[in-house]
Amino acid sequence: MNIAILTCQKLPDLNPEDQKIIPALAKHNINAKAVIWSDKTINWADFDYLIFRNTWDYFEKETEFNIWLHQIEKLGIKTLNPIEIIKQNIHKFYLREMQKQGITILPTVFIDKTDTLNLAEHLPSHWKKAVIKPAFSAGSYLTEVFETSDSEEINQKYATIAAEKDLLLQEFMPEIQTLGETSFIFFNKKFSHAVNKKPVDGDFRVQSLFGGIYNLVHPSSELIEKAQKVVDTFQENLLYARVDGILIDNELYLMEIECIEPDLYFNLSEGSLERFVTAIVELIQ
Repeated sequence: MNIAILTCQKLPDLNPEDQKIIPALAKHNINAKAVIWSDKTINWADFDYLIFRNTWDYFEKETEFNIWLHQIEKLGIKTLNPIEIIKQNIHKFYLREMQKQGITILPTVFIDKTDTLNLAEHLPSHWKKAVIKPAFSAGSYLTEVFETSDSEEINQKYATIAAEKDLLLQEFMPEIQTLGETSFIFFNKKFSHAVNKKPVDGDFRVQSLFGGIYNLVHPSSELIEKAQKVVDTFQENLLYARVDGILIDNELYLMEIECIEPDLYFNLSEGSLERFVTAIVELIQ
């Protein structure tokens, strides 16, 4: 069994935590290696499975990545997570479908790409602050918080982006700065662990790149069930899913469900790497 652990040019050997997957799989007689998804010299047919892990530049190479996904799909190579899930998950308009299935999401307006961006037409009157970002993005890429009274300035700033990309407009929830964001991590649709992420004072971005502080947390069974409900909207098998949300008055407001390349915080939860590898073995046997 040969498996490619997919990464990007910035991390040719995977990040340190994901590097541990390779020797862990070797214990199950599975040969795995890090492979850059955009490497034109790779014969993808050499692999029985591809596992998406550190493809962290896909949103910067949108056209190239979509062409590559189509190529892999056409070749019939098995992937974890499945290609159809990847294709859905890279465009955050999937949140609209989640909402239709009864999932509570952050208040969101979905804006199709346009040459005449006019946020005043879309902003609910009671919103004081909002977050704008492309639907095809990750890691706070082209993401900005603004006062709704400054919408004309944002119109000008995002005019070119809006002409090329669909956009998400979300109500800014001040709780992100005090309560932070909580990630519920699932392997093979079973809850593994949860991590709370808080931004540094004065910021709203929880990513460690911007100084975000991460801590293992132990949510109530009720909250885990709410995150499980999000995962269970998928009919397909999922090697991993990370449910990111804000917890307000014991309600989980979904920000996104990451099914392509999320950090899984192996370093914060003892045994999580082993649970991840067990899920791989379960799904490929």
